[in-house]
Amino acid sequence: MHPDTPTRGHSGPRIEIDTEICIGAGQCALAAPGVFTQDDDGFSALLPGRPEGAGSPMVREAARACPVGAIRISGPPG
Repeated sequence: MHPDTPTRGHSGPRIEIDTEICIGAGQCALAAPGVFTQDDDGFSALLPGRPEGAGSPMVREAARACPVGAIRISGPPG
């Protein structure tokens, strides 16, 4: 797994994007636009820094919505 940069800080979830399997469907950016974006190639990426809403239930929804399971969430919800 080649995770994207995890969110920073000691509280809240750790968010990883497996760039090896991401297909750029964009469901994460639709479900949690304050956390996810798409890079110049159309693949999922985290917004820079500690994204607003990283502990939101929408982040877990974004992980569930990914058609290839490229997003992993671990740690406390925020």
